Amino acid sequence: MTNTPKTLKWNPDTLKVYLNREVSISPLITFRIAFGVLMLFSTIRFWVNGWITSQYITPKFFFTYMGFDWVKPLGDMGMHLVFLLIAISAAGIMLGLFYRLSAAAFFLSFTYVELIDVTNYLNHYYFVSIVGLLMIILPAGKYLSIDVWLNPKKQIAKVPFWTIGIIRLQLGMVYFFAGLAKLNYDWLIDAVPMKIWLPAKSHLPLVGSIMHYSWVAYLFSWFGAAYDLTIPFLLINRATRKLAFLAVMVFHACTAIFFPGIGMFPYVMMLSSLIFCSAAYHDQLLAKIFRLKPFEGDNKSYSKQRNWGFAIFLGFYFLLQVYLPLRFLFYPGPLFWTEEGYRFSWRVMLMEKSGNTFFYVKDAGNGKTWEVDNAQFLTPLQEKMMSTQPDMMVRYAHFLKNTYHKRGIKKPEVYAEGYVALNGRRSQSFIDSSVDLSEQQLSLQHMKWIKPFSNQTHK
Repeated sequence: MTNTPKTLKWNPDTLKVYLNREVSISPLITFRIAFGVLMLFSTIRFWVNGWITSQYITPKFFFTYMGFDWVKPLGDMGMHLVFLLIAISAAGIMLGLFYRLSAAAFFLSFTYVELIDVTNYLNHYYFVSIVGLLMIILPAGKYLSIDVWLNPKKQIAKVPFWTIGIIRLQLGMVYFFAGLAKLNYDWLIDAVPMKIWLPAKSHLPLVGSIMHYSWVAYLFSWFGAAYDLTIPFLLINRATRKLAFLAVMVFHACTAIFFPGIGMFPYVMMLSSLIFCSAAYHDQLLAKIFRLKPFEGDNKSYSKQRNWGFAIFLGFYFLLQVYLPLRFLFYPGPLFWTEEGYRFSWRVMLMEKSGNTFFYVKDAGNGKTWEVDNAQFLTPLQEKMMSTQPDMMVRYAHFLKNTYHKRGIKKPEVYAEGYVALNGRRSQSFIDSSVDLSEQQLSLQHMKWIKPFSNQTHK
């Protein structure tokens, strides 16, 4: 049972008392098992589909993140061993076997893989990484685990509320910032990209015949914004929690059906949202699945003290989680056009963007110019992603400069001509073709060689 004070007088110590009050450990146990199962299944799926080879072995060039140029793939054998480590550590989390070691190994190996190539960035991969980091500090291996079976003295039944609260807060921020991101003209007023995507779903049974109607696109757009902005608060509120969780299941089931290309994201969000359910619900769920005795028989608590350093770490972590989705405000120009501040900001399926970029290498000594065959260096996916993302263009230009220098050109310069179509508008010139991209340095500064966006009407 949760020992919640009947009244809380708000004083400087109130928040500390609230966050440290004892609650059942069961929500953490459910979350740990669900997270481990999903990650194990996802890793096996990744392996079986051959994506380890296609994404981390086949490419000749990798688009590294700024500051992480040292992160390189380990070759065929090495990458398969890394994914084996991810699978083993996910199983360790699920089973509670060497829990903290498993959580640390999972976080490090999974994050390493994601840092290899920007091309493969997905919002839920980022979510998995940061949750993996939080799992390291949580006592989620202290009940219903092999660790406890091996050493019963480790078992506890109660934990401070903050151990559950930080997962709720993180998940709530994902939803809320995803909702804020939808408050833009294209999404709300023009209902794009839904107007572009939904007609392609006309083959679906029952609902396929209405997918070409504009009102359906508006329904999807407006409901999606309202859902993301309100669902964390509805899940926290006991009076609305059951209805809210039903909405979670229906919403993410629909996204999985209509947009299968987003992979495991709907399932990650559905199972993660269980953390908002009451401790009593989790007690009953675990007892039913594992035929456990009631938790009341064991009242041992998690008594480990946390110092100021730990509090500062959590404070900095959540401040960073607020800053990253809002950092686009420091850049000029439309975010969807420049994509400066786009990643790590929970902008999920908000735009339809395509581009074609042609690169030219010029010998500064004699003026001779060669057009680059991108397919010679990039996979189709890499070329597609690079053609709309300016920082990837700079990375590629640096690579081309080094490559052509090795081929005997003493002073190679790299220029590009690119055209991008955003949310159904006509294709527009994207790059200042007079700028040598190989001389541009990646930084947090605005990339001035991106051409201004012309806000044309949609086709």
